[in-house]
Amino acid sequence: MTTIPDTYEQSRERFHDNLASVRDLWPAARLTSHSLPDGEDLSIDWISTRATKRKDKLLILTSGEHGIEGYVGSAMMQLFIEEYLSRLNPAETGLLLVHAINPWGMKHHRRVNGNNVDLNRNFVKEVAPLILSNPDYALLDFFLNPPRPFKNPTLHKLALILRVPGLMLRFGTARIRAATLLGQYRFPKGVYFGGQEIQEETLTMMELYREHIHEYAQVLHLDMHTGYGPRDQMTLVNSCHEKMTSEEAMRRYGYPRVAAATAQEFYAIQGDMIDYLYTVMREEFPGKRFYATTFEFGTFGESLWDNIRELRTMIFENRAHWFGARPSARAWLVREFDELYYPTEPAWFEKAQADARQAFAGVLKAEGYI
Repeated sequence: MTTIPDTYEQSRERFHDNLASVRDLWPAARLTSHSLPDGEDLSIDWISTRATKRKDKLLILTSGEHGIEGYVGSAMMQLFIEEYLSRLNPAETGLLLVHAINPWGMKHHRRVNGNNVDLNRNFVKEVAPLILSNPDYALLDFFLNPPRPFKNPTLHKLALILRVPGLMLRFGTARIRAATLLGQYRFPKGVYFGGQEIQEETLTMMELYREHIHEYAQVLHLDMHTGYGPRDQMTLVNSCHEKMTSEEAMRRYGYPRVAAATAQEFYAIQGDMIDYLYTVMREEFPGKRFYATTFEFGTFGESLWDNIRELRTMIFENRAHWFGARPSARAWLVREFDELYYPTEPAWFEKAQADARQAFAGVLKAEGYI
């Protein structure tokens, strides 16, 4: 039975144990680990194998780019291995399964890496041209990143909610959402920081993708995320570079909710990993068939209040990390932050698995993998 692991170490051990299942079908499959040089036992791990006869198709499955999201990502990786792996054709299909792109964040229950970098804002060719991008973020810095300890959740929630109407009148909801989620490169202690240099985790994945992609005529990439969208329906989030419309994708994959990563349908992102891969495919591997999407499992919901709660939780968690928190306030915040990325309600996880099964089956079948 698929479960959400309790710890990063438990999740990594389970992933390592899956090598035997993969080798039952691809005898040459191997497990590789890239250790991070931070003094902790942390690694990006992947199981890879080439197609046994014809290099027609490559399937890439990734999780944990936003560390804490790796817990649900690990569960969905396990679900795929247990229920869909045996339906693939090893003769023509290669695999690249990646566990915990951001192991530090997963272990420490943070969304970012050890440098406070949101890795899904870090997949860029150069950071320097982006330093002055997103000027609205600088105008909101006082609200998003208050430099004070986190002491009293009730008072801090009240103070934040009292500021929201004024900000909405000044900027508008859409502008605040865009400025916050787009990513920023000026404030190293701020939320949604994209970094001021390319991170080791990012460089590792860039190299890994190129190493495997060049061999195959067709590439399919499925990436696991949590946090945004309706609580009761996982969303397939397509790149803004994907030519297929969301309506076309819903029909093609038989899945009821698809959105493009644009301000109109979801939200726009700088430095997005899947956007980066679309650019690489277009510039370096033209002519290959490529589709990539994100499985985005919503948690709080998508109402205005839910969006405020999400942003509030992000602000409080970042504030506590940098400026400290009272023990009782931190205990509340840990529960709230975990709930944002893997809800404790059993019914939520059951529905998430059902959505994942529907999406796995629809995408794999339509793309010719099963």
